Amino acid sequence: FYDDSSAIWLDVWGEHMHHGYYPLPHKGGKVDHQAAQVDMIDRSLEWAYGDSEKNPQPKSVVDVGCGVGGSSRHIAKKYSTIDKARGISLSPFQIERATAFTKEQGLEKVVEYKVDDAMKSKFEDNEFDLTWSMESGEHMPDKKQFMNELFRVTAPGGRIIVVTWCHRELEEGETGLTDKETRLLNRINDAYYLPDWVPASHYLTLAKGLGLEDIRSDDWSPFIAPFWPAVFFSALVPRNFFRMMRTGVTTIKGAIATLWMLRGFQKGLVKFALITGRKPDVAL
Repeated sequence: FYDDSSAIWLDVWGEHMHHGYYPLPHKGGKVDHQAAQVDMIDRSLEWAYGDSEKNPQPKSVVDVGCGVGGSSRHIAKKYSTIDKARGISLSPFQIERATAFTKEQGLEKVVEYKVDDAMKSKFEDNEFDLTWSMESGEHMPDKKQFMNELFRVTAPGGRIIVVTWCHRELEEGETGLTDKETRLLNRINDAYYLPDWVPASHYLTLAKGLGLEDIRSDDWSPFIAPFWPAVFFSALVPRNFFRMMRTGVTTIKGAIATLWMLRGFQKGLVKFALITGRKPDVAL
């Protein structure tokens, strides 16, 4: 799916393959969506790190499910302390483009990308001060194994930041989502090749089980509201529409699924969740 669809996305949206952050209230009018995507990275870092004096700037970062590497390149430029940035994706096309962007921006001595599996990556234990996952957790079929891997590659004292799609929390007395909600999520899953969804509390439980410190979570669904309408309407621009039609059925289904994502957010079913925690320091 990403091998087929990424080229169109890059032409329309640029190197950041994730939601933008749109401050409240949404005032309408013309919006710089690419700037909003960069703002999403910065605000996620600010939310996770808080007071910089208490949270030293990282020296190394891994971008898990990196797309074409927009987040990790931005982080490498944002923090002068970064001397190693790495990214992984299952898509050879994405890694090829990530590497090309990195060379164009003169970052190849610091930033490197590889085709690898986030569920069983080739990184060493305790390798990175910052482990970053921007909208890749929803793709992971085993959330426990995914979090175990994030924990494994994070250095003692390092921070894990997961920004991911979740479904709503269950109400007291509920044993699951409604049939209507499940059908909607299944349509999205079919289009984007996703496994079953979980609520944000599932990540918190896993983080606590790993022994992370300073565990926090937040729901930023209100701050991304303009994103999915913009993605849908970008697909209707004639140049983009006809190119999408030539690309094939997987990309067309992905475009249609933007309406289902929009409905999910409007109904309060789909949530845009942030989860962070710090790996404990080694014992002195």
